[in-house]
Amino acid sequence: MKTTVPSEDQFSPGPGSLYMAVELGEKKWKLGFTVGLGQRARMRTIEGSDVKRLLKEIERARQRFGLSEAAPVVSCYEAGREGFWVHRFLTQQGIENWVVDSSSIEVNRKARRVKSDRLDAAKLAEMLVRYCWGETRVWKTVHVPSGGDEDDRHLHRSLKRFKQERTARGNCIRGLLKIEGVTLRGSLEQWQESDLESWRNWQGKPLREGLRGRLARELRQLERIREEIQQMEAHRRQLLREKEGPKLDQIRQLESLKGIGINASWTLVMELFGWRQFENRRQVGACLGLTPSGYQSGDSYREQGISKEGNRWCRDVVVEVAWLWLQWQPESELSQWFQQRFAGAGKRARKVGIVALARRLSIQLWRFLQWGEIPPGAVFYSRL
Repeated sequence: MKTTVPSEDQFSPGPGSLYMAVELGEKKWKLGFTVGLGQRARMRTIEGSDVKRLLKEIERARQRFGLSEAAPVVSCYEAGREGFWVHRFLTQQGIENWVVDSSSIEVNRKARRVKSDRLDAAKLAEMLVRYCWGETRVWKTVHVPSGGDEDDRHLHRSLKRFKQERTARGNCIRGLLKIEGVTLRGSLEQWQESDLESWRNWQGKPLREGLRGRLARELRQLERIREEIQQMEAHRRQLLREKEGPKLDQIRQLESLKGIGINASWTLVMELFGWRQFENRRQVGACLGLTPSGYQSGDSYREQGISKEGNRWCRDVVVEVAWLWLQWQPESELSQWFQQRFAGAGKRARKVGIVALARRLSIQLWRFLQWGEIPPGAVFYSRL
């Protein structure tokens, strides 16, 4: 996730500003108001999603702290189930808002620390003041996508969820048949409800009525899932054929490289490269959670592996693309580096190496889309 550093163009905090922290809950929202460090937060509770009451509480807080009606308001809340609609509402009201990465917030390290929504809101209000006054490492903020960018992510996420459900249904059917001594051959795409009549148990007899009924229901659900997947994939292909746009152009550009198909290119563009702005290669690796996280104390030091922060959808895809890159781009500079460094090592070393390759590959793909720099030694698909 990208840390947003306040600048003079965004907001210049002053003694006449009101700071508000919102602890979002399903039924209740906790509001914490303050005007500076050392000021005890003014706590209020409102019904969840009651934005009219929220605006009224902001006006009352201005009056309580003796601020003018035009006093600027700065707010924050933790990223979670509410998503970004609260952020968009606040910004429409002229309120400077930050969405905070929950895992980056500092907490008391006691084994049994006291926690409540009220304490969380008060702590957020205090940290908001510190953040606005220059202590930018107190937490990390989430890069909020536009409404259109967020909407573009639904197609491939839904497609992946349906594919996972298809696999789960298939495993259930296999397991139910296995306990009767039946082993299915072939892929999930070949299974039909009409096959129930030909399936026999370990004695060569037809399946029992209860099992047949359950298998029939599972197969009907499997057929429905297959139809949904086919429709989504057809819609995606139609968009690439008929529509134009910067994101679709980037998808076509990634697809031109051997080893990168439509699933990977669509996910990487819609989740990452299509709307995120990176300043350097470190930000690309950090956004994918592929950066190392060391632990040093005194003379001891150990490596804890990758951070696994950022976008998990892209992290899974880019590691998969790294394996495909070795297969389809064996003469590229990245593949040669991997072979020299990890090919002769053990299984665990190759797994570590593929993560390093994924990080380097993601950086080169970013440069390829940003400036047209072709990965050294990469081969393109022949369209002849």
